[in-house]
Amino acid sequence: MSNRATRLFPRSKRLRLGLAALAVLIAALALGGYLYERHRTGSIYHPHARFIPEPTPTLPTHGPARFAWPLYGYSKEHTRFFPAPARVFPPFKQLWVRTGDSLLEFPPSLYGDHIFQLADDGVLSAINLHTGHTFWQRRIGSLSASTPAAVGNVVYATVLARPDGTEKGEVVALAYTTGRILWSRALPSPSESSPLVDDGRVFFGSQNGTVYALDAHNGNVIWVYHASGAVKASPTLSDGVLYFGDYSGHVQAISERTGLRLWVSGSGGALLGSGTFYSTAAVIYGRVFLGNTDGRVYAYDASTGGLDWAVQTGDYVYASPAVTNAPGLGPTIYLGSYNGTFYALNARSGQIVWHYNTGGRISGSATIVGRVVYFADLGEHRTYGLGISTGRIVFEMHTGSFDPVISDGQNIYLTGYTGLYGLAP
Repeated sequence: MSNRATRLFPRSKRLRLGLAALAVLIAALALGGYLYERHRTGSIYHPHARFIPEPTPTLPTHGPARFAWPLYGYSKEHTRFFPAPARVFPPFKQLWVRTGDSLLEFPPSLYGDHIFQLADDGVLSAINLHTGHTFWQRRIGSLSASTPAAVGNVVYATVLARPDGTEKGEVVALAYTTGRILWSRALPSPSESSPLVDDGRVFFGSQNGTVYALDAHNGNVIWVYHASGAVKASPTLSDGVLYFGDYSGHVQAISERTGLRLWVSGSGGALLGSGTFYSTAAVIYGRVFLGNTDGRVYAYDASTGGLDWAVQTGDYVYASPAVTNAPGLGPTIYLGSYNGTFYALNARSGQIVWHYNTGGRISGSATIVGRVVYFADLGEHRTYGLGISTGRIVFEMHTGSFDPVISDGQNIYLTGYTGLYGLAP
């Protein structure tokens, strides 16, 4: 039989047939890979998913919290929306500028007349918001990338490397007025998770996947939770539940009180593995919104972890979403992609409402102050302010790379590449 087959199909012809079959196989694999990739990282819409309308937040009517920006993302829900009065609107005049040599990757926090800025070199500065002058400075690490939490008379901060250069993390509590260290806790791995403080507890994640709940008064461990990948985001709190994504491509919800898991969901991810969640989640409207390095912006049901929608931008989304109820648009999400495009998305459906292209790379997160959304372009080192309803540019400043603006309801404070600016309307 083999001799007959050889006579019927000479070697050259058999070779051609083999190459043709191989080409068909390669084409089939390529098509299958493309369809698989598109299915796992394309846009997904579930138009009838549960959506819970909520009123637009307002400023507290009294007390020190009225003009405070105490946490990364402003609120515990990390919506990054500050309901500033209408007068806090461009153009601005410069009140003061504070320059330095170290990169300012994360924005400061603000409480009372103090701004707390943690630079990438691990130096924490307490700054007079009226003058830009220094109240105190303290080196709490040798490398850091997070925003301190300022709650009452205490400031809490995490670092990626300790002051002696050891590439392990630490969390520190300092006195508001003097910078004296009240307590510190060494961590077995680096942390760039901005602390969240609630009900006498401090919550943050770390690069070995551990999420901590510590006693805010003494740093004692209350509980720990072990995720499947690094947790670089700040945990987001809503109705007693903490939400966060990790570097294994999963989003999880755990109990604030016990640390027990309530649900976990995947990202769909990329062809050879899940995308990673660096983005800090915003939780509002019964949903969890966050970006992923697979290029998508995700919306999950906050109660079940079910996927409500996922929108593909075409490049990494490191940014955390800013969310508000925009006049004329309704509930809207704002964030940028590494493709240089800044998006406004319908929070209910995920559909793109408007977009603005900067021509650079958007890595950091936006914040909404009143009716203006501010974001920075890492590629262009420039900060933009757009009308939340129109997407039209109303502010531009030739500095800034990551998370640019916070406010006290009277002025804005803009984080440049290495400088901090006080700006008044």
